[in-house]
Amino acid sequence: MSAPASTATRSRFTPKRLYLVLAIAEACTWTLLIAALITRATVGIEPAVLTAIGGLHGFVFISYGATAILIAINQRWHPLVALLAVVSAIVPYATIPFEVVQSRRGALNGDWRLTATDDPRDKHWFDRFVRWFLNRPILFVSILVLVIVLIFTALVLAGPPGGR
Repeated sequence: MSAPASTATRSRFTPKRLYLVLAIAEACTWTLLIAALITRATVGIEPAVLTAIGGLHGFVFISYGATAILIAINQRWHPLVALLAVVSAIVPYATIPFEVVQSRRGALNGDWRLTATDDPRDKHWFDRFVRWFLNRPILFVSILVLVIVLIFTALVLAGPPGGR
């Protein structure tokens, strides 16, 4: 017996799951970065290792921020909540408690908004634009990754925080 169409077409990678994965990844890269900085200060570390870890953390940081914005739009979070989600990545490990709070509030529940509903907000051009991209996941992820890589590249070219 096959699953109903509505269940079969639903994404297994829900907004809640995606947000959790990126929140944990952000915390893990904070751990790597902090450990590398402590190691550099105490016993020394190859500068290339610190640069690689810093680059990984930066890439995950930008990815988390982009994901937080996407999910804030999909879940219709208040703009200040969306801003707080992005800002939580600046404080080490703050993404996880933020995710826990949002999850407990039910703000991460639900699937991707792929079709218009009776909600008047679904008629807004921006919601239609987001739905259009969400219904083309390969194109959407490709463009999102490209934008993240471009931002990351621009930041790498600008140099590390605080200069060299």
